[in-house]
Amino acid sequence: MEQNQDILIGRRAEKKQLEAIMASEEAEFVVVYGRRRVGKTFLVNSFFNDNYAFKLTGLAKKSKREQLANFKASLNRYHEGKKYKKPRTWYEAFDQLRDLLEKLKVKGKRVVFIDEFPWMDSRGSNLVSALEHFWNDWASTQNDMVLIVCGSATSWITNKILKNRGGLHNRVTQKLYIHPFTLAECKEYLQSRKILMEDKEIAECYMIMGGIPFYLKNLRRGASLSQNVDEMFFMDKGRLDDEFDALYDSLFDKSEAYIKIVEALSAKNNGLTREELLTATKQKSNGQFSTILRNLIDCDFIRCYRGYGNKSKMSIYQLVDPFTLFYFKFIKKNGKTDKAFWQHQIGTHTHDTWAGLAFEQLCLNHHRQIEQALGIAGIMTNVYSWVTPPNAEEKAQIDLVIKRADKVVNVCEMKYYDGEYAMKKKDRDDMERRVRLFRSSNKVRMSIHPVLVTTYGLVSNIYSSVFQNVVTLEDLLE
Repeated sequence: MEQNQDILIGRRAEKKQLEAIMASEEAEFVVVYGRRRVGKTFLVNSFFNDNYAFKLTGLAKKSKREQLANFKASLNRYHEGKKYKKPRTWYEAFDQLRDLLEKLKVKGKRVVFIDEFPWMDSRGSNLVSALEHFWNDWASTQNDMVLIVCGSATSWITNKILKNRGGLHNRVTQKLYIHPFTLAECKEYLQSRKILMEDKEIAECYMIMGGIPFYLKNLRRGASLSQNVDEMFFMDKGRLDDEFDALYDSLFDKSEAYIKIVEALSAKNNGLTREELLTATKQKSNGQFSTILRNLIDCDFIRCYRGYGNKSKMSIYQLVDPFTLFYFKFIKKNGKTDKAFWQHQIGTHTHDTWAGLAFEQLCLNHHRQIEQALGIAGIMTNVYSWVTPPNAEEKAQIDLVIKRADKVVNVCEMKYYDGEYAMKKKDRDDMERRVRLFRSSNKVRMSIHPVLVTTYGLVSNIYSSVFQNVVTLEDLLE
């Protein structure tokens, strides 16, 4: 099978997984999922180059009757001669699909791709039960069968398919969660579209949009980043008008509860405990609240971590999705009041404050690249944040702590700067103070290596030796 993979940016691990699936000698039930606009369908279509035994895309917000009519139309497109009647139930629909596949003569695998599968489900439709019967009764016995189910509604996919307690329990043989692009993949993608940006601009682009291919695709070639941001988010009828609501609605059932949580977290840079979140959102502490938190973690919107040395074992939840952070900081507050809003922000104190915090999040999202730059990619590590206890006389915090199995702790300072960063005496003294408090507060007996993560590097002067290592944007873009 010829594959049109040269247009794919990144996704190397996913392509290897799909290659292994195609080489398998058993039936494969594959779930591809991830947030809206992340490139799930593009990945599958590019890999298979439309060589399907059957392909169907569910219809958004349509009735069971309309979904079944769409199913019938797809069946007839893939069958030469026989015309299928519109099925009355999903059981009948999948029985017709079985009939089609049994008659089909193809070399290699019979690949069935059902995209936006959650859209096809409606109350009382029995869609999942019919899929269960199709797979368990027949498809799972066909060694040349590859069934791919895809969708953006992550909570639906997780609850109805991946964590199914009925006939689909443990039936999924492979799952592919499609993550946003890394910073390096963003650069590769922009270059493929002939969009010229310096590394610092690419970083700021990531700090606004995250690594979401569709957002990057909306960048207009020849315009500056600030012009593009205005045209996409702040101009009336912009290219990504109302994207925030559409994003959360597409991913989660009852998205209002999810939005309350991310909004509460957007106001606290260091995050909140579960109890603090319950208080801030006025939601009940129950299994549903736990599910919401888990779904937000699974979709890369928030992270859950324990502070270094936190003996209470309380988890802290922190918002790490760049687009959501940018939305609450600027888009929601300013709306469409100024078509050149972002261009007017450049160089202001508001912009610079936001950029410093957003760069810290970028570094947290790329801690593996930092480890690679430090030469410790092969060493087992744990990543933390740290803040002095509430009753401490001296206050300090370190946003990124890397605890290494070789008995070294890296404490990282992140600085978003226009040129090489020049340390001053007060900067050195503050770094030494935080290392001292970190060591004494946690009774650390290991070596502590301060690391500077910055845009262009560090000016060598009498204060710069406080850092053992320097990691730059160039390293993060590797």
